[in-house]
Amino acid sequence: MITSLRLKNFKNFADETLKLGPFTVIVGANASGKSNIRDAFRFLHGIGRGYTLAEIIGGKVGVGGQLEWEPIRGAPNEIVRMSEGSNNGIGEFYASLSVRSGGENMDYSCAVGVNPGAGDGFRLLTEMMMADDQPIVGMVSSEQEWRYMQEVRPALARPLEHDPIREDQRSRLCSAIQSMRFLEPSPVRMREPSVPGATAPGDYGQNLPTVLESICADADRKQTLLSWFEELTPMDVQGFEFPRDPSGRVHLYITERNGRKVSAYSASDGTLRFLGILAALLNEDAGGIYFFEEIDNGIHPNRLWLLLDFIERQTAKGKVQVITTTHNPALLAWMNDETFEHTSVVYRDQYWSDSVIRPIADLYNLRELRKSKGIEWLLTSGWLESAMKFSEGDPDSDHLDGADEDDWGMEEE
Repeated sequence: MITSLRLKNFKNFADETLKLGPFTVIVGANASGKSNIRDAFRFLHGIGRGYTLAEIIGGKVGVGGQLEWEPIRGAPNEIVRMSEGSNNGIGEFYASLSVRSGGENMDYSCAVGVNPGAGDGFRLLTEMMMADDQPIVGMVSSEQEWRYMQEVRPALARPLEHDPIREDQRSRLCSAIQSMRFLEPSPVRMREPSVPGATAPGDYGQNLPTVLESICADADRKQTLLSWFEELTPMDVQGFEFPRDPSGRVHLYITERNGRKVSAYSASDGTLRFLGILAALLNEDAGGIYFFEEIDNGIHPNRLWLLLDFIERQTAKGKVQVITTTHNPALLAWMNDETFEHTSVVYRDQYWSDSVIRPIADLYNLRELRKSKGIEWLLTSGWLESAMKFSEGDPDSDHLDGADEDDWGMEEE
Protein backbone atom coordinates (compact mmCIF):
# COMPACT_ATOMS: atom_id res chain seq x y z
CA MET A 1 0.00 0.00 0.00
CA ILE A 2 1.22 3.50 -0.82
CA THR A 3 1.31 5.57 2.37
CA SER A 4 2.45 8.97 1.08
CA LEU A 5 3.32 10.98 -2.02
CA ARG A 6 5.69 13.93 -1.84
CA LEU A 7 6.12 16.49 -4.63
CA LYS A 8 8.63 19.33 -4.93
CA ASN A 9 8.42 21.85 -7.79
CA PHE A 10 6.04 19.54 -9.65
CA LYS A 11 3.49 21.60 -11.60
CA ASN A 12 1.82 23.86 -9.00
CA PHE A 13 3.22 22.17 -5.88
CA ALA A 14 6.25 23.79 -4.24
CA ASP A 15 6.76 21.12 -1.58
CA GLU A 16 3.66 19.17 -0.53
CA THR A 17 2.94 15.71 0.86
CA LEU A 18 -0.26 13.71 0.44
CA LYS A 19 -0.91 11.12 3.14
CA LEU A 20 -2.74 8.02 1.93
CA GLY A 21 -4.79 5.25 3.49
CA PRO A 22 -6.72 2.26 2.15
CA PHE A 23 -9.31 4.69 0.75
CA THR A 24 -8.14 8.26 0.15
CA VAL A 25 -10.44 11.13 -0.86
CA ILE A 26 -9.13 14.40 -2.28
CA VAL A 27 -11.38 17.48 -2.30
CA GLY A 28 -10.75 20.95 -3.67
CA ALA A 29 -12.10 23.58 -6.01
CA ASN A 30 -11.63 23.51 -9.78
CA ALA A 31 -8.05 24.29 -10.87
CA SER A 32 -6.74 23.75 -7.34
CA GLY A 33 -4.39 20.96 -8.43
CA LYS A 34 -6.29 17.70 -7.86
CA SER A 35 -5.59 16.49 -11.40
CA ASN A 36 -1.91 17.35 -10.98
CA ILE A 37 -1.78 14.76 -8.20
CA ARG A 38 -3.06 12.21 -10.69
CA ASP A 39 -0.34 13.32 -13.13
CA ALA A 40 2.30 12.77 -10.44
CA PHE A 41 1.07 9.23 -9.80
CA ARG A 42 1.10 8.58 -13.55
CA PHE A 43 4.66 9.89 -13.82
CA LEU A 44 5.84 7.46 -11.13
CA HIS A 45 3.76 4.67 -12.65
CA GLY A 46 5.54 5.24 -15.96
CA ILE A 47 8.90 4.83 -14.22
CA GLY A 48 7.65 1.57 -12.73
CA ARG A 49 6.71 0.38 -16.21
CA GLY A 50 10.27 0.94 -17.40
CA TYR A 51 9.73 3.89 -19.74
CA THR A 52 12.31 6.62 -20.35
CA LEU A 53 11.64 10.10 -19.00
CA ALA A 54 10.89 11.40 -22.50
CA GLU A 55 8.38 8.58 -23.07
CA ILE A 56 6.67 9.14 -19.72
CA ILE A 57 6.27 12.87 -20.25
CA GLY A 58 5.71 12.92 -24.01
CA GLY A 59 4.07 9.58 -24.78
CA LYS A 60 5.23 6.13 -25.84
CA VAL A 61 4.54 4.68 -29.27
CA GLY A 62 4.68 0.90 -29.30
CA VAL A 63 5.26 -1.70 -31.97
CA GLY A 64 3.20 -0.99 -35.07
CA GLY A 65 2.83 2.70 -34.30
CA GLN A 66 0.07 2.26 -31.69
CA LEU A 67 0.07 4.64 -28.73
CA GLU A 68 1.16 2.55 -25.74
CA TRP A 69 1.29 5.34 -23.15
CA GLU A 70 -0.50 8.68 -23.19
CA PRO A 71 1.61 11.76 -22.43
CA ILE A 72 1.44 13.45 -19.05
CA ARG A 73 -1.27 16.10 -19.29
CA GLY A 74 -0.02 19.56 -20.21
CA ALA A 75 2.99 21.00 -22.02
CA PRO A 76 6.39 19.41 -21.23
CA ASN A 77 7.84 22.71 -20.01
CA GLU A 78 4.95 23.03 -17.53
CA ILE A 79 5.76 19.88 -15.59
CA VAL A 80 8.32 21.83 -13.55
CA ARG A 81 6.81 24.43 -11.22
CA MET A 82 6.63 27.89 -12.79
CA SER A 83 7.72 29.83 -9.72
CA GLU A 84 8.68 33.46 -9.58
CA GLY A 85 12.04 33.91 -11.28
CA SER A 86 11.87 30.61 -13.17
CA ASN A 87 12.86 30.59 -16.83
CA ASN A 88 10.60 28.90 -19.41
CA GLY A 89 10.19 25.67 -17.47
CA ILE A 90 13.94 25.10 -16.99
CA GLY A 91 14.67 23.62 -13.59
CA GLU A 92 14.07 20.39 -11.73
CA PHE A 93 11.32 18.60 -9.85
CA TYR A 94 11.28 15.85 -7.26
CA ALA A 95 8.77 13.07 -6.61
CA SER A 96 8.76 10.34 -4.00
CA LEU A 97 6.49 7.55 -2.77
CA SER A 98 6.45 5.66 0.51
CA VAL A 99 5.13 2.11 0.36
CA ARG A 100 4.31 -0.53 2.98
CA SER A 101 5.06 -3.97 1.55
CA GLY A 102 5.85 -7.31 3.12
CA GLY A 103 6.16 -5.76 6.57
CA GLU A 104 8.76 -3.26 5.36
CA ASN A 105 8.58 0.50 4.88
CA MET A 106 9.94 1.20 1.43
CA ASP A 107 10.62 4.46 -0.38
CA TYR A 108 11.28 5.52 -3.95
CA SER A 109 12.40 9.00 -4.95
CA CYS A 110 13.80 10.72 -7.99
CA ALA A 111 14.80 14.21 -9.07
CA VAL A 112 14.45 15.15 -12.73
CA GLY A 113 16.18 18.00 -14.54
CA VAL A 114 14.04 19.75 -17.15
CA ASN A 115 15.35 21.80 -20.07
CA PRO A 116 12.87 21.55 -22.98
CA GLY A 117 15.17 23.61 -25.20
CA ALA A 118 18.04 21.12 -24.91
CA GLY A 119 18.40 18.12 -27.17
CA ASP A 120 17.93 15.68 -24.32
CA GLY A 121 15.13 17.61 -22.63
CA PHE A 122 14.94 15.62 -19.40
CA ARG A 123 17.55 13.91 -17.28
CA LEU A 124 17.56 11.87 -14.12
CA LEU A 125 19.52 13.77 -11.47
CA THR A 126 19.08 11.40 -8.54
CA GLU A 127 17.26 8.15 -7.89
CA MET A 128 16.98 6.34 -4.58
CA MET A 129 15.27 3.19 -3.34
CA MET A 130 15.16 2.45 0.38
CA ALA A 131 13.84 -0.38 2.57
CA ASP A 132 13.51 0.35 6.29
CA ASP A 133 15.91 3.28 5.82
CA GLN A 134 18.55 1.07 4.20
CA PRO A 135 19.49 1.78 0.56
CA ILE A 136 18.50 -0.69 -2.12
CA VAL A 137 19.78 1.42 -5.01
CA GLY A 138 21.17 4.95 -4.96
CA MET A 139 22.38 7.04 -7.86
CA VAL A 140 23.51 10.62 -8.44
CA SER A 141 24.29 11.84 -11.94
CA SER A 142 26.83 14.42 -13.03
CA GLU A 143 27.13 16.73 -16.00
CA GLN A 144 29.42 14.19 -17.67
CA GLU A 145 26.73 11.51 -17.39
CA TRP A 146 24.05 13.58 -19.14
CA ARG A 147 23.83 11.54 -22.33
CA TYR A 148 24.46 8.23 -20.59
CA MET A 149 21.56 8.87 -18.24
CA GLN A 150 19.28 9.59 -21.19
CA GLU A 151 20.11 6.28 -22.82
CA VAL A 152 19.04 4.18 -19.86
CA ARG A 153 15.76 3.90 -18.03
CA PRO A 154 15.41 4.66 -14.33
CA ALA A 155 16.74 1.83 -12.19
CA LEU A 156 13.43 1.06 -10.50
CA ALA A 157 12.33 -1.27 -13.31
CA ARG A 158 15.73 -2.90 -13.85
CA PRO A 159 16.37 -6.19 -11.98
CA LEU A 160 19.35 -6.37 -9.63
CA GLU A 161 21.44 -9.37 -10.65
CA HIS A 162 23.42 -11.42 -8.12
CA ASP A 163 21.71 -9.81 -5.10
CA PRO A 164 18.53 -11.76 -4.31
CA ILE A 165 17.67 -9.88 -1.10
CA ARG A 166 17.83 -6.42 -2.65
CA GLU A 167 16.21 -7.72 -5.82
CA ASP A 168 13.24 -8.98 -3.79
CA GLN A 169 12.90 -5.53 -2.20
CA ARG A 170 13.24 -3.72 -5.53
CA SER A 171 10.73 -6.06 -7.15
CA ARG A 172 8.10 -5.54 -4.43
CA LEU A 173 8.55 -1.77 -4.54
CA CYS A 174 8.34 -1.75 -8.33
CA SER A 175 5.26 -4.01 -8.30
CA ALA A 176 3.44 -1.63 -5.96
CA ILE A 177 4.09 1.27 -8.33
CA GLN A 178 3.33 -0.79 -11.44
CA SER A 179 -0.02 -1.89 -9.98
CA MET A 180 -1.61 1.56 -10.32
CA ARG A 181 -4.72 1.84 -12.49
CA PHE A 182 -6.20 5.14 -13.63
CA LEU A 183 -9.87 4.45 -14.27
CA GLU A 184 -12.30 6.83 -15.98
CA PRO A 185 -15.49 4.78 -16.47
CA SER A 186 -17.13 5.95 -19.69
CA PRO A 187 -20.74 4.84 -20.29
CA VAL A 188 -20.15 5.05 -24.04
CA ARG A 189 -17.32 2.51 -23.82
CA MET A 190 -19.16 0.32 -21.30
CA ARG A 191 -22.14 -0.04 -23.66
CA GLU A 192 -19.90 -1.61 -26.28
CA PRO A 193 -19.93 -5.41 -26.67
CA SER A 194 -16.69 -7.20 -25.92
CA VAL A 195 -14.77 -10.21 -27.18
CA PRO A 196 -15.14 -13.49 -25.23
CA GLY A 197 -12.28 -14.08 -22.82
CA ALA A 198 -11.55 -10.38 -22.22
CA THR A 199 -11.88 -10.46 -18.43
CA ALA A 200 -9.73 -7.44 -17.55
CA PRO A 201 -11.64 -4.14 -17.44
CA GLY A 202 -10.16 -1.34 -19.51
CA ASP A 203 -9.37 2.07 -18.07
CA TYR A 204 -12.54 3.49 -19.64
CA GLY A 205 -14.74 0.53 -18.72
CA GLN A 206 -14.14 -1.51 -21.87
CA ASN A 207 -15.00 -5.22 -21.68
CA LEU A 208 -17.76 -4.67 -19.12
CA PRO A 209 -19.95 -7.52 -20.49
CA THR A 210 -17.22 -10.17 -20.33
CA VAL A 211 -15.84 -8.93 -16.99
CA LEU A 212 -19.34 -9.22 -15.46
CA GLU A 213 -19.80 -12.62 -17.12
CA SER A 214 -16.57 -13.80 -15.47
CA ILE A 215 -17.72 -12.49 -12.08
CA CYS A 216 -21.10 -14.22 -12.45
CA ALA A 217 -19.39 -17.54 -13.15
CA ASP A 218 -18.41 -17.57 -9.46
CA ALA A 219 -21.50 -17.99 -7.25
CA ASP A 220 -20.14 -15.98 -4.31
CA ARG A 221 -18.90 -13.07 -6.38
CA LYS A 222 -22.13 -13.07 -8.38
CA GLN A 223 -24.19 -12.79 -5.20
CA THR A 224 -21.97 -9.95 -3.97
CA LEU A 225 -22.35 -8.15 -7.31
CA LEU A 226 -26.14 -8.54 -7.32
CA SER A 227 -26.60 -7.50 -3.70
CA TRP A 228 -24.75 -4.22 -4.22
CA PHE A 229 -26.38 -3.53 -7.57
CA GLU A 230 -29.90 -4.18 -6.25
CA GLU A 231 -29.38 -1.54 -3.58
CA LEU A 232 -28.50 1.06 -6.21
CA THR A 233 -31.55 0.81 -8.45
CA PRO A 234 -35.32 0.51 -7.96
CA MET A 235 -35.26 -2.24 -10.60
CA ASP A 236 -36.15 -5.70 -9.25
CA VAL A 237 -32.93 -7.20 -10.57
CA GLN A 238 -32.69 -10.95 -10.97
CA GLY A 239 -29.37 -11.18 -12.77
CA PHE A 240 -27.51 -10.52 -15.98
CA GLU A 241 -27.48 -12.13 -19.41
CA PHE A 242 -24.63 -12.11 -21.89
CA PRO A 243 -25.93 -13.00 -25.38
CA ARG A 244 -23.62 -13.28 -28.37
CA ASP A 245 -24.29 -11.47 -31.62
CA PRO A 246 -23.59 -13.08 -35.04
CA SER A 247 -20.02 -11.80 -34.92
CA GLY A 248 -19.42 -13.57 -31.58
CA ARG A 249 -19.21 -10.42 -29.47
CA VAL A 250 -20.73 -10.44 -25.98
CA HIS A 251 -23.50 -8.00 -25.03
CA LEU A 252 -24.86 -7.06 -21.60
CA TYR A 253 -28.51 -7.27 -20.48
CA ILE A 254 -29.89 -6.60 -17.01
CA THR A 255 -32.78 -8.97 -16.23
CA GLU A 256 -35.67 -8.28 -13.86
CA ARG A 257 -37.85 -10.81 -12.06
CA ASN A 258 -40.87 -9.89 -14.20
CA GLY A 259 -38.96 -11.01 -17.30
CA ARG A 260 -38.08 -7.54 -18.54
CA LYS A 261 -34.60 -7.18 -20.01
CA VAL A 262 -32.70 -3.90 -20.21
CA SER A 263 -29.71 -3.71 -22.52
CA ALA A 264 -26.57 -1.76 -21.71
CA TYR A 265 -27.61 0.62 -24.49
CA SER A 266 -30.71 1.62 -22.47
CA ALA A 267 -29.16 1.62 -18.99
CA SER A 268 -28.49 5.03 -17.45
CA ASP A 269 -24.99 6.48 -17.31
CA GLY A 270 -24.97 6.32 -13.50
CA THR A 271 -26.02 2.67 -13.50
CA LEU A 272 -23.22 1.77 -15.90
CA ARG A 273 -20.62 3.78 -14.00
CA PHE A 274 -21.58 1.99 -10.77
CA LEU A 275 -21.42 -1.37 -12.54
CA GLY A 276 -18.02 -0.44 -13.93
CA ILE A 277 -16.66 0.30 -10.45
CA LEU A 278 -18.13 -2.96 -9.11
CA ALA A 279 -16.59 -4.86 -12.02
CA ALA A 280 -13.15 -3.28 -11.50
CA LEU A 281 -13.02 -4.10 -7.78
CA LEU A 282 -14.74 -7.50 -7.85
CA ASN A 283 -13.07 -9.18 -10.82
CA GLU A 284 -10.76 -12.07 -9.97
CA ASP A 285 -7.64 -10.12 -10.89
CA ALA A 286 -8.56 -7.04 -8.82
CA GLY A 287 -5.62 -5.76 -6.78
CA GLY A 288 -3.27 -2.83 -6.42
CA ILE A 289 -4.01 0.89 -6.51
CA TYR A 290 -7.00 2.41 -8.32
CA PHE A 291 -7.19 6.13 -9.02
CA PHE A 292 -10.58 7.61 -9.96
CA GLU A 293 -11.36 11.20 -10.86
CA GLU A 294 -14.81 12.28 -9.62
CA ILE A 295 -15.81 8.73 -8.67
CA ASP A 296 -19.31 9.94 -7.75
CA ASN A 297 -20.21 11.15 -11.27
CA GLY A 298 -23.71 10.01 -12.21
CA ILE A 299 -24.51 8.54 -8.78
CA HIS A 300 -27.59 10.01 -7.08
CA PRO A 301 -26.72 11.64 -3.71
CA ASN A 302 -29.22 9.32 -1.98
CA ARG A 303 -27.25 6.33 -3.25
CA LEU A 304 -23.77 7.71 -2.78
CA TRP A 305 -23.53 6.03 0.63
CA LEU A 306 -23.78 2.72 -1.18
CA LEU A 307 -20.76 3.41 -3.39
CA LEU A 308 -18.81 4.67 -0.39
CA ASP A 309 -19.73 1.66 1.74
CA PHE A 310 -18.73 -0.73 -1.05
CA ILE A 311 -15.30 0.87 -1.52
CA GLU A 312 -14.64 1.06 2.21
CA ARG A 313 -15.48 -2.64 2.58
CA GLN A 314 -13.32 -3.67 -0.39
CA THR A 315 -10.30 -1.61 0.65
CA ALA A 316 -10.57 -2.89 4.25
CA LYS A 317 -9.73 -6.37 2.91
CA GLY A 318 -6.24 -5.13 2.07
CA LYS A 319 -6.14 -6.27 -1.54
CA VAL A 320 -7.00 -2.97 -3.21
CA GLN A 321 -6.28 0.68 -2.45
CA VAL A 322 -8.51 3.42 -3.86
CA ILE A 323 -7.73 7.10 -4.39
CA THR A 324 -10.38 9.47 -5.71
CA THR A 325 -11.08 13.14 -6.23
CA THR A 326 -14.54 14.58 -5.63
CA HIS A 327 -16.61 17.76 -5.56
CA ASN A 328 -19.59 16.05 -3.96
CA PRO A 329 -20.36 17.14 -0.37
CA ALA A 330 -22.45 13.99 0.19
CA LEU A 331 -19.25 11.97 0.05
CA LEU A 332 -18.04 13.79 3.15
CA ALA A 333 -21.34 13.12 4.89
CA TRP A 334 -21.26 9.34 4.44
CA MET A 335 -17.58 8.43 4.87
CA ASN A 336 -16.47 6.41 7.90
CA ASP A 337 -13.89 7.57 10.44
CA GLU A 338 -10.89 5.99 8.71
CA THR A 339 -11.77 7.50 5.35
CA PHE A 340 -12.24 10.89 7.03
CA GLU A 341 -8.74 10.64 8.48
CA HIS A 342 -7.41 10.00 4.96
CA THR A 343 -9.29 12.83 3.26
CA SER A 344 -7.22 15.83 2.14
CA VAL A 345 -8.08 19.22 0.71
CA VAL A 346 -6.09 20.81 -2.11
CA TYR A 347 -6.20 24.59 -2.02
CA ARG A 348 -4.91 27.37 -4.22
CA ASP A 349 -5.67 30.99 -3.42
CA GLN A 350 -6.49 33.28 -6.31
CA TYR A 351 -3.38 35.34 -5.54
CA TRP A 352 -1.02 32.37 -5.20
CA SER A 353 0.69 30.37 -7.93
CA ASP A 354 1.19 27.36 -5.66
CA SER A 355 -1.24 24.82 -4.21
CA VAL A 356 -1.11 23.23 -0.78
CA ILE A 357 -2.33 19.84 0.45
CA ARG A 358 -3.64 19.41 3.98
CA PRO A 359 -5.44 16.56 5.78
CA ILE A 360 -8.98 17.78 6.36
CA ALA A 361 -8.96 16.42 9.91
CA ASP A 362 -6.14 18.84 10.80
CA LEU A 363 -8.25 21.93 10.07
CA TYR A 364 -9.10 23.38 13.46
CA ASN A 365 -11.58 21.16 15.35
CA LEU A 366 -13.12 19.38 12.40
CA ARG A 367 -13.19 16.00 14.14
CA GLU A 368 -15.47 17.39 16.85
CA LEU A 369 -17.46 19.53 14.42
CA ARG A 370 -18.06 16.52 12.18
CA LYS A 371 -19.60 14.59 15.07
CA SER A 372 -21.81 17.44 16.25
CA LYS A 373 -22.97 19.09 13.02
CA GLY A 374 -21.61 17.17 10.04
CA ILE A 375 -19.17 18.75 7.62
CA GLU A 376 -20.68 18.37 4.15
CA TRP A 377 -21.99 21.94 4.35
CA LEU A 378 -18.42 23.16 4.80
CA LEU A 379 -17.65 22.13 1.23
CA THR A 380 -20.72 23.76 -0.34
CA SER A 381 -20.39 26.98 1.68
CA GLY A 382 -16.74 27.54 0.78
CA TRP A 383 -15.73 27.17 4.44
CA LEU A 384 -12.90 24.76 3.61
CA GLU A 385 -11.30 27.29 1.28
CA SER A 386 -11.67 30.02 3.92
CA ALA A 387 -10.17 27.72 6.54
CA MET A 388 -7.23 26.91 4.28
CA LYS A 389 -6.68 30.57 3.52
CA PHE A 390 -6.72 31.37 7.23
CA SER A 391 -4.49 28.46 8.24
CA GLU A 392 -1.88 29.31 5.58
CA GLY A 393 -1.50 32.78 7.03
CA ASP A 394 -3.03 34.85 4.25
CA PRO A 395 -2.74 38.46 5.47
CA ASP A 396 -6.11 39.32 3.91
CA SER A 397 -7.91 36.68 5.98
CA ASP A 398 -8.64 37.58 9.61
CA HIS A 399 -11.52 35.13 10.06
CA LEU A 400 -13.32 32.26 8.40
CA ASP A 401 -15.98 33.60 6.07
CA GLY A 402 -19.46 32.20 6.57
CA ALA A 403 -18.92 30.84 10.08
CA ASP A 404 -18.33 32.44 13.45
CA GLU A 405 -15.93 30.99 16.00
CA ASP A 406 -18.64 28.96 17.70
CA ASP A 407 -19.54 27.39 14.33
CA TRP A 408 -16.05 26.13 13.60
CA GLY A 409 -15.43 24.80 17.08
CA MET A 410 -12.76 27.18 18.39
CA GLU A 411 -13.00 28.75 21.81
CA GLU A 412 -13.43 32.48 22.08
CA GLU A 413 -10.48 34.30 23.51
